[in-house]
Amino acid sequence: MARSNPHRPFTPDPAQTALAPEISGNRINGLGEAEFRRPDIVYWSPDPDAIPHGRMQRWFYTVRPDEPSILAERGPRQEILDAPLPDVVGDPVDRDPADWTRALDAFVAEGTCEMTGVAELRQDWVYAGRECPFTRVIMLGVAHDYERIEKAPRPEAGAEVIRQYGRAAKAAKDVAGWLRRQGWPAEPMTGPMAGAMTMIPPAIACGFGELGKHGSIINPEFGASFRLSAVVTDAPFQPTPAREHGVDAFCANCRVCEDACPPEAILPDKQLVRGETKWYVDFDRCLPYFNEHHGCAICVAVCPWSRPGVGLNLAAKLARRRVRTGPGADEPSP
Repeated sequence: MARSNPHRPFTPDPAQTALAPEISGNRINGLGEAEFRRPDIVYWSPDPDAIPHGRMQRWFYTVRPDEPSILAERGPRQEILDAPLPDVVGDPVDRDPADWTRALDAFVAEGTCEMTGVAELRQDWVYAGRECPFTRVIMLGVAHDYERIEKAPRPEAGAEVIRQYGRAAKAAKDVAGWLRRQGWPAEPMTGPMAGAMTMIPPAIACGFGELGKHGSIINPEFGASFRLSAVVTDAPFQPTPAREHGVDAFCANCRVCEDACPPEAILPDKQLVRGETKWYVDFDRCLPYFNEHHGCAICVAVCPWSRPGVGLNLAAKLARRRVRTGPGADEPSP
C-alpha cells in the first residue's frame, strides 16, 4: 500500500503550464526509443531560448526571488563561477597514471569535495551538437548536509542545493587550475547548467554508485544526497572502476521515493530510453512541481540510502545476502 503523501494531489500552476512547449520533455529525452543516440539538452540550458522548455526555465527564476536563504547562497556561488582560471603553464608534467589518480585524494583530504573518480571520456556522453575533445573526465562529488536537505521541498533545502553546487563548482575549478599549472589543458564543468556532456553516466562509470529509481546515483557513503561536477582533460589519469552494491535490485523492490514524489513522476518500472532499459523519471510530471517550489529534492531526502550511517551498513547487508542467495535477491530493509 502506498504511503500517505502530504504534497498530493498536486495541480500545476496554469501560468506555468501555459509556457510548456508542444513537444514532450520525455520525447526529447528519448523515452521509448529503441536505438541509441546522444542526449539532447532538455533543461538548464545556458541559453534558455535554445531549448523547447526555455520559457519554463525562465519561469523558474521568478519563483521565490526574494527568499533570504536562497539569496544568501547564490552570491557566494556566483563569485566562485566568476573566478578566473589560471593559464596553462609550461610543458605537461609527466606522471604515472596511477600517481595522477592518487593525487586526487588530496582534494578529499582538504575537504574540497567528498568523492573523486576518473573515467575514459566517451563521446556517447556528449550532448548532441556539442564537442568535448578530451580523453579523460574527472568526476567530483560533494555531499549534502542531511539536516538541511531533509527539509525538502522547503526553501532551506533549495538553499542547500545551491550551496553544494557552489562547492562542486569550486572543486572543479580547483582541480582544473591544479592541472593547468602543471601544463595540462583542463576545463571544469559545473551544474546545474548543462555543459558539454551529461554527468551521471561518467559518475557511474568511475565508481560513484548505481542509478536509483529516482534518477539520481545512489552511493553507499552518501546515498543519493550529493551533487556532481567534472573536469575534462588529456592528462593520463588511471580510470577508477565502476562499483555495484545491490542498489538496482533494492530499488526494484522499494517504493519510498515513488510514494513520496508529489507529481507521481517516479515510475515503478524501468523504461527504454535511447536504446537502454533503465530507471527513468517522467520529465513532464516532475518539472512543474520542481519549478513551483524552486527545486524539490524530496526523493533525494527520503531515499533510505541517504540517511546518515545507513548506506554502508545496507550495502554490507545486501552483499551478505547475495553470497547466501545469489544475485537478484536483494530487498529493501523493513
